[in-house]
Amino acid sequence: MRAVNDRVRSRDLAFLENETPTAPCHNATVEVFDPGDPSGPGGGFDYDRFVALILDRIPFVPRYRQRVQEVPGHLANPVWVDDDHFDIGYHVRRSALPRPGSTEQLRELVSRIVSRPLDRSRPLWEIYFVEGLADGRVALLYKTHQALVDGVETVDLGQVLLDKDPDVQLLGNDEWHPHRHPSPAGLVASALHDLITERGVALDTAQHAVGSVLRTADRFAAGAGRVVAGLAGRRPDRGNALTGELSQQRRIVGVETRLDDYRTIRDAHGGTVNDVILATVTGGLRAWLMTRSESMGGLRQIQAVVPVSVIDRELEATSLGSQIAPHFVTLPIAEASPVVRLHQVSYSFQAHKETGRAVAANRLAGIAGFAPTTFHAIGSRVAAAEVRRDFQISITNVPGPQSPLYAAGARMVRTFPIPPLLPQHALAIGVTSYDGAVFYGITADRDLVPDVDVLGQCVTEALAELLDTATGGRPKIPRGRRKKAVPKP
Repeated sequence: MRAVNDRVRSRDLAFLENETPTAPCHNATVEVFDPGDPSGPGGGFDYDRFVALILDRIPFVPRYRQRVQEVPGHLANPVWVDDDHFDIGYHVRRSALPRPGSTEQLRELVSRIVSRPLDRSRPLWEIYFVEGLADGRVALLYKTHQALVDGVETVDLGQVLLDKDPDVQLLGNDEWHPHRHPSPAGLVASALHDLITERGVALDTAQHAVGSVLRTADRFAAGAGRVVAGLAGRRPDRGNALTGELSQQRRIVGVETRLDDYRTIRDAHGGTVNDVILATVTGGLRAWLMTRSESMGGLRQIQAVVPVSVIDRELEATSLGSQIAPHFVTLPIAEASPVVRLHQVSYSFQAHKETGRAVAANRLAGIAGFAPTTFHAIGSRVAAAEVRRDFQISITNVPGPQSPLYAAGARMVRTFPIPPLLPQHALAIGVTSYDGAVFYGITADRDLVPDVDVLGQCVTEALAELLDTATGGRPKIPRGRRKKAVPKP
């Protein structure tokens, strides 16, 4: 019989059951690489070399070669089983832009790919190797289901693919052979055995059953509300700029800024870099809403959930050394002064800092490997668990290493998180700092937010406005990036 710990936990299974065509439950990340000198360690960075790297590192995340298998009769939660038809070519896909690929072309490709749900009959991840970018650069698009990465048993595959050194270090490909596929009778026998002998399995199954009933009731109530509205002749509510009925398509925008600008603002006004980032997001949302004439039209503040790293014995620890908990912040978009907005956001986090539970950013950034990809995945899970709470946007902000990282010798020059949209949420924002820069990834519903490009511009302008209050200057273009525009999502 299969081990108990191969059974899908209820909190992971909830992401599979909550998934709909308009709200697929997967995280994504776009990374841009510079292969460098063809004769150097990163020279010749291509699809075959990248696939070889994945095959070398995937033994560290065995869940990436497993799929979900239902138990007949739903006697217990499904189990993770080895995919006996695992096909690396299916999961790592080669794509290209017409040379030289532009920012808009890359963004459109990424938007279309992240709009599609993952195939439930296979391991729940895909990576796209995108060639054709300007200057010979390559983009990697990672797409992983929220049920797969929990930070406890499984970290994100992207975390184990990056090295601190450009020298290629293959760790030794394993001789992997899938375990025999369990028969329906074997699944039933294993479920009955676990339910009788393992109290935790019985409790987890019961919790899942209750949660499933509540989720079904929520969907029924929402559907009934739409039917009643239709019978009454009322048009469907498309919501406001931040909420509404989602479509099946997304828009993606990436914004690159300079970390030193946030530090300058922090040194002038106090607080933390995290506070400055959230104040920048607040200013960007305010300016964007004003372009829509919506800022002062009743929407005077925005409730946001910002997952934060904590030390808490009551929460399950991740394998990365801390727990992730939700923190609710009021973004004061009605406030005209950028400095006052900064102080209000900073005050919101002061109580959290004074509890002694907060984890310092430099500790997170020092975690071996590229932890931001995993922390973003966990953060989106935390936000999804709070979906019944009254908030309008989720913001995941994860500090990363401030030195270059490499994949198969190619240097990563940009990284943009792409968080999923929650039901009824038209926007989600992810932020990652890396190698002297701060990267924003904005996910928007394609129909509800057709002007998400404007929001990206407003974020850059909000940072400039804050920097003006600190030095009278403007954000500088990162060194080495003045002359050539590099596509970003």
